[in-house]
Amino acid sequence: MTTHPAETVHDALREEPCEGGWWMPAPDGFAACALSGSARTVPEARRFTRATLAGWQMCADVADDVALVVSELVSNALRYGAKATGNDDAAEAPVPFCNAWLALTRQNSTVLCAVSDAGTDAPVVKPPDALSESGRGLHIVDQLSDSWGWTPPDRTGKTVWASVSRRG
Repeated sequence: MTTHPAETVHDALREEPCEGGWWMPAPDGFAACALSGSARTVPEARRFTRATLAGWQMCADVADDVALVVSELVSNALRYGAKATGNDDAAEAPVPFCNAWLALTRQNSTVLCAVSDAGTDAPVVKPPDALSESGRGLHIVDQLSDSWGWTPPDRTGKTVWASVSRRG
């Protein structure tokens, strides 16, 4: 199910500077991580997610699902969100400190993943193609999450989010 929240961590996270592997864990069920555009970004986001969820003592099933959802959201942010810097309106938009942000928050047995990027286009769910090497990321997010969606894109970008709960 796809929905759109009224407000996310999108704007608050853009205020922070990016310093390599900067991240902000908190004991109250919130953690954030600045993401670079390097080839190591997706594996680093997965490690950050797994370490955060282990600290929150989330069960392995939720951790596996959230790590995969984060992989897909971060991959899409780096692939499509980075393209926003090449558009004509980029001169008017604030320059982001990082390529993207990953935020995780927990409430009981539910984890909300949010990835913010500078992309100004809404995510597009492509028709499934069994022979294609890509294009299944949002289908995976849809299958593993209870709900997912995005903030309305504006000149500063968007946030794509997914909520994953313990099953059964």
